[in-house]
Amino acid sequence: MKLNLKRPLAFFDLETTGTDIAKDRIVEIAIVKIMPDGQVTMMPAQRGREHRLLINPTIPIPIESSLVHGVYDADVANAPTFKELAPKLFKFIFDCDLGGFNSNRFDIPMLAEEFLRADIDFNVEGRNLVDVQVIFHLMEQRNLKAAYKFYCDKQLDDAHEALPDTLATVEVFEAMLDRYAHVELTDEQGQVYHPVQNDMEVIHKLSERKKKADFAGHIVFNEKDQPVFNFGKYKNMQVQEVLGKDLGYFSWMMNADFPLYTKKVLKEIRDTMR
Repeated sequence: MKLNLKRPLAFFDLETTGTDIAKDRIVEIAIVKIMPDGQVTMMPAQRGREHRLLINPTIPIPIESSLVHGVYDADVANAPTFKELAPKLFKFIFDCDLGGFNSNRFDIPMLAEEFLRADIDFNVEGRNLVDVQVIFHLMEQRNLKAAYKFYCDKQLDDAHEALPDTLATVEVFEAMLDRYAHVELTDEQGQVYHPVQNDMEVIHKLSERKKKADFAGHIVFNEKDQPVFNFGKYKNMQVQEVLGKDLGYFSWMMNADFPLYTKKVLKEIRDTMR
C-alpha cells in the first residue's frame, strides 16, 4: 500500500549503550525517509560501513549491550560523535513526521536528549509520531521479529542491527495498513471504531495512547489538558500551581538527574507564568 503522506515520514532505529535516556548514548542510527511521492532515501552511512551509521558515544559501551546489538568500543573508536553529526541529522529529518518501533517510548526521547546535549533545540511539536509497536501490540501483541513473520511472512535474520530493524519496521507498517484498513475495534466503553487508517494524523493519535508533556512521563496532561506532575509529593497537581507556591521545586528539578527534555518542558511551562 502506498502511504498517504502529507509530508515526509522518517522511520528510524537506534542502538545505544543502554536504556537510561538521561545517561546512556547512541552508538548507531539508521533513518529511512519516505517522501509523499513514494521516493525513499536513507541517511548516508560512513564510507565502507555498508549503511551502518556508527556513533562514538564518548562513554564505554557495556558488554551486555554490545552482545545485543553487536557494536563494540573498537567499532566506534574512530566514528564521529553525535554532536559532530547532529547538524546533518537534524537537517535530514527537519520537516519529517517520525516513525519507528517502540519509538515513542524510547527512540524519540533518546534522540531528543542527544540533540539537546548537542545544543540543538529538537522539538516534536507539530510532528505526527508513528509508533508501529503500539499498533502491533494493540492488534496482535507481539515483538518486531514476530511482526515481520506474521505480517510479511519473512524471517528477520539481522534483528538488533539498526538498518534491518528499520527496513523491517517499514514493511510491517505498510502491511498493517493493508490488513487493518477495514477492521473494526470495540473499546472498553463499547465504542466501535476503525483505529488503523492510512492517515498519519490518525496513526499519530493512536500511537500516542497516553498524552505526556515530556517523553519520560514525569509531566502529563490531566482531563482538562493541563500539565500536572506524575511523580513525587506533588503527583497529580498542576505544574503551574506547584511552581507558584514552591519556588525551590523548579531549581531542584533543573539541578537533579532528570532528562534534558523534561527540564526543557518544565522551563517552558514556568516561562508562561511570567
